Amino acid sequence: MSQGFFIEAEHANRPKHGQRAQGDVFLMHKVRKKDRLVCVLADGLGSGVKASVLATLTATMAARYIESYMDVRTAAEVILRTLPVCRERRIGYSTFTIVDLHTDGDCRIIEYGNPPFLFLRNGRLEEMERWPVVLGERGELAFSRFQCSTGDRLALFSDGVSQAGMGEPATPLGWGVEGVARCVQEAVDREPQISARVLATRVVHRACGADGGRAKDDITCGVIYCRKPRKLLLMTGPPFARDKDAALARRFDEFEGRKVICGGVTARIVARELKREVQIDLATVTDDLPPLARMAGADLVTEGAITLSRVATLLDQGAETPALKPNAATRLVDLLLDSDVIELVAGASVNEAHQDPNLPVELDIRRNIVKRIAGLLEAKYLKKVDVKFV
Repeated sequence: MSQGFFIEAEHANRPKHGQRAQGDVFLMHKVRKKDRLVCVLADGLGSGVKASVLATLTATMAARYIESYMDVRTAAEVILRTLPVCRERRIGYSTFTIVDLHTDGDCRIIEYGNPPFLFLRNGRLEEMERWPVVLGERGELAFSRFQCSTGDRLALFSDGVSQAGMGEPATPLGWGVEGVARCVQEAVDREPQISARVLATRVVHRACGADGGRAKDDITCGVIYCRKPRKLLLMTGPPFARDKDAALARRFDEFEGRKVICGGVTARIVARELKREVQIDLATVTDDLPPLARMAGADLVTEGAITLSRVATLLDQGAETPALKPNAATRLVDLLLDSDVIELVAGASVNEAHQDPNLPVELDIRRNIVKRIAGLLEAKYLKKVDVKFV
């Protein structure tokens, strides 16, 4: 990575009130061999299942064509020829925004029908040059190309965001792109290191609020943040050999970044080797998860298998933690998603309590739980994960 930054990409969305299917689709794919991130925001015409299918088709095709370095105009023409045209409104059945960002900073953006993207550098919004590409009766798209650097942010959003609040007394013509820009700028001003995930969520929350809490259209915001990587160490389980305890504790002590321990035995090993105390926080007991603990040098200390199994489930379901009751699992999910480079260190010693065939299948041996979490973080959340068994 010649620019030395990590690309964080996240999104948040809300379907139109009364609809279960999301008519907007935000697709992101990391091309690891070529150090590229491709993101597509597609907005299907209308709402519901039909819009969702068309948006998914558009996003999938766009990502595939751009990944293959197809010419911008050619890619757009292929997509638009494939999609049908609404007979009444004479417009394509989906609009889209495509971002192709390399880790060397080279960024290409293609926009067709969606509100214009926002670009922040040094925490301030900047106007970006756009070149029109005429597509005949299909109208035209806008093409941008520029160099990104550490600290830059991109915000993409559907018209459900910019048109939020339309008809309301405070915003008779809708929130507008200017309103979205103010929201993004204010959020970055208040919290200069705000993550892509949190910023996208705030924009969607504000847009839904402008609609009176009931989204009048599908609302989606995606944020891309070029930043220095945030590192996290997660340790769980005792080493296979007891003579490795000291090395495990030393690795914990020397790690530069946030540190999490999952498992009472693991916490006791680290505390013993580093001569620290582990204190159980009984105030954090919940009906279904064991309490948290505290130890000097650790950002979070939790129980092991049950908590990790719940974390895996939350990651698989989409990790919408703000809507959930705070507990050990949601706190760990938040730490994982706000990190970029994650090191998972799992002890290979078998805990016999987790081999009981009468226990739920989620309480599989530690190795499988850790592998499942690592796989979800890499595939679904584009994190860089290194798994080590000791």
